[in-house]
Amino acid sequence: RSHQGEFGRMTFASPFSLSLVAITALAFLGLPIGHSMIAGSILYLWLAGLDMGTAAEQLLNGLYTSYLLLAVPMFILAAEIMNAGSMTDRLLQFCNAVVGRFRGGLAQVNVLQSIIFAGMSGSAIADAAGTGRMMQQLMTKDGKYPASYAAALTAVTAVIGPIIPPSIPLVIYALVSDASIGFLFIAGIVPGLLLAFTQMAIVAVDARRKNFPVEEPVPLRKIPGITLRAFPALLLPVVLLVGIRGGVMTPTEAAGVAAGYALLISIAIYRSVSTRELYRALLNSARTTASIGMLLAGAMVFNYVVTIENIPRSLSELLLSWDLSPTGFLVLVNILLLLLGCVLEGTTILLVIVPVLIPTAEALGIDMVHFGVVVVLNIMLGLITPPYGLLLFIMTRIAGVPLRDIVRETMPFLGAMVAVLAVITFVPDAVLWLPRLLGYQG
Repeated sequence: RSHQGEFGRMTFASPFSLSLVAITALAFLGLPIGHSMIAGSILYLWLAGLDMGTAAEQLLNGLYTSYLLLAVPMFILAAEIMNAGSMTDRLLQFCNAVVGRFRGGLAQVNVLQSIIFAGMSGSAIADAAGTGRMMQQLMTKDGKYPASYAAALTAVTAVIGPIIPPSIPLVIYALVSDASIGFLFIAGIVPGLLLAFTQMAIVAVDARRKNFPVEEPVPLRKIPGITLRAFPALLLPVVLLVGIRGGVMTPTEAAGVAAGYALLISIAIYRSVSTRELYRALLNSARTTASIGMLLAGAMVFNYVVTIENIPRSLSELLLSWDLSPTGFLVLVNILLLLLGCVLEGTTILLVIVPVLIPTAEALGIDMVHFGVVVVLNIMLGLITPPYGLLLFIMTRIAGVPLRDIVRETMPFLGAMVAVLAVITFVPDAVLWLPRLLGYQG
């Protein structure tokens, strides 16, 4: 059946069209998008005369047969435990010792701590919520930095979190694409460092242009002690990457190790987590996991509907008929995802839109690891693009400044990050050379 005929069947009164209308309307009325997708999918099954129990079957099969998905709550728990203990404080002290002595040093500390924290939590939201409040207070104390600049910087540096491994979005991408999660993690290192480098460069320029303060340098004799106190926390990313690359543990097991390691050093070494704080960390992790779980469940049911409608193959045939080159297709995907990121939540894009694009990418010979890093960086940029930008909303609440002021300060950083996106799109080796160095055959 041709793609023209396939799309031709989708009239305004077709079950699929009515399903889309129902999902959009319910989400607009305030129902969580996961619930909206489940309701819209059940409506489709009913209108199409199919067994509505299939929705429950798809939901259960998707959530309870995926070993990889167990990594998500474990990484969330690891981040919550780190926030509850003194790990974050010790890491900030280490970052300050390294780059705090330069002009605008506290802003550079903000970038550096995101690189380090990225190797532990895998979540931009965890990064912003965990260290965001602390960095906001440090940067705005005694009027050192404008509150809007500090909030914007914290938002853009948090984007590094899901690019440098471990990464919850990359775990979800691996679920929908069957790409190697281990090599996806390794592929994210260079793009994540490129993001950090561009952010540090912009901060250095701003520091001279706006005459940001120079912090009191940490005496050299104190640096070894500060490093030693932060060392157990700094060791976590190394343990994870060596464990995964060495075949000692799967990414899911590594997530469990991350949570267990964070708990062990917080209790046994730092002795900084009380029973009450541990309970709160477990509770927050359960809430966040449940929220993501419902979104995953809704996407799995809706993806079943999309598969029944044969949309991935039809769209693939349509795009291939345009005779796009692999680079042209990636540019089209970038534009599409950047626009969708302005209005949709990132996980929704990853679970609903990206699976539809994967068959075309494979048909054009695009490497799935390269495609995954490009897609995830796109989606993370959506977290700092208005009007939906979730990180912007979080920092607006933390900083207590108007959204428009944060958006204005974010624009130079966003421009530089789009430039990094262009580099990894047009130069696949920027993403793939490190995985290939470590044995990737793609």
